Amino acid sequence: MLKFFNNLTHKLQIFKPLKDKKVGLYTCGPTVYSYAHIGNLRTYIFEDVLKRVLRYNNYKVKHVMNITDVGHLTSQADSGEDKIELAAKKEGQNAWQIAKFYTEAFKKDIQALNILEPDIWVKATDTIKDQIKLIQILEKKGYIYRITDGIYFDTSKLKNYGRLWPKKLKKKIKEIDLEKYARIEKIEGKKNLTDFALWKFTPLGVKRQMEWDSPWGRGFPGWHTECVVMASKFLGIPFDIHCGGIDHILIHHTNEIAQAEAAYGKILANYWLHGEFLILDKGKMSKSEGNFITLNDLIAKNFNPLAYRYFCFTTHYRQKLTFSWEGLAAAQAALNRLYEKVKEFKKQVSKTQLNLGQKAKKYQKKFNYFISEDLKIPQALALMWQMIKDKNISASEKYYLLLDFDKVLGLKLAELKEEKIPSKILKLVNEREMYRQQKNYQKADELREKIKNLGYLIEDTPSGPVVRKR
Repeated sequence: MLKFFNNLTHKLQIFKPLKDKKVGLYTCGPTVYSYAHIGNLRTYIFEDVLKRVLRYNNYKVKHVMNITDVGHLTSQADSGEDKIELAAKKEGQNAWQIAKFYTEAFKKDIQALNILEPDIWVKATDTIKDQIKLIQILEKKGYIYRITDGIYFDTSKLKNYGRLWPKKLKKKIKEIDLEKYARIEKIEGKKNLTDFALWKFTPLGVKRQMEWDSPWGRGFPGWHTECVVMASKFLGIPFDIHCGGIDHILIHHTNEIAQAEAAYGKILANYWLHGEFLILDKGKMSKSEGNFITLNDLIAKNFNPLAYRYFCFTTHYRQKLTFSWEGLAAAQAALNRLYEKVKEFKKQVSKTQLNLGQKAKKYQKKFNYFISEDLKIPQALALMWQMIKDKNISASEKYYLLLDFDKVLGLKLAELKEEKIPSKILKLVNEREMYRQQKNYQKADELREKIKNLGYLIEDTPSGPVVRKR
């Protein structure tokens, strides 16, 4: 039995898909004007775990992810420049080149993190006609109005606008509070602070790189309209699960729900899951604030990208996670220990057919309980280490369970191979071990440092030293 915290109902719910053992999943993809930062990537890791948990429990998942390559403005208030167009000006390229470059960069990042690709990638610019059709439906139903800079959705006409909002926002909230909580501003001509752009006009005297003709004038679509169309085009309305970062709750996902409900009389998706922020000491990671770290920054410091994946597993996806280099180093050390254990157990795997014992089956059952209870990965990780240390389970069972758990964890345990250590390194390791046995720890430490400078690390274990590449 799967349970997820549904932000639509504000409570933990048993998951019931629309079709037995089939799940429609939509995850908000990147706005491709810059590299994804590791805070963004934390959300994609959580969504990947969700998808893997569904598959682990024998659900067939149809996963759609969008690429926002137009329409996402620099302000939440539907003002400012389009992020893609702005990046094109700064980098001296055209908007299409910018979008393509950062789309490929994003795909490399998720590959490095062993995040499973969606079944369907869809670009906002490939669905312009569909977006215009949606706005026309809203126009016929009386939900839109025109102001100087575009076509807007009138939120006052929708009785249940703000379905995702926390209760404190729903109690006759003042406009000043909305500005504080939702980070939106007033625009001249807007009827309500919460109204949002469906179609933005190209300003007079301006030639945009990404603009299209529409029944209302030349321009480009609003960010929130894009996702409604891209999700429903491939998954229908309603579909099962919609995911994104917690920052999407107050505006982006709220406005997706509003359009779908106004146009079709249905909620866009039945379950809405959101990942919390990754924060630095100075606050949440943000491109607009200039305080962000990319996956390439981690790689440049010799961290395995999967160490960051492991680091994200140390805190529940609905809790803030504070990033530190020390924390990442600890995650890398834990991941390396795990790799060594997997190799150790693999060597001892029995060639006879494996039948899991009762204790091993209990670990497997408890692991599935944790991951199925709103993705309790930190508890699942702790259980995994408990199992590794359990002397009442054979090496063959441990190896089998680790590969089974990795169907969810995605740490590439099945792909591990024994590294061939150069003979000169092995000679130094043996020499160091000799000094250690003689209790000449100064010499032993000097050799450890020398080995480290040559690109290898030593871990002392009860069965002898283990050496691996840095």
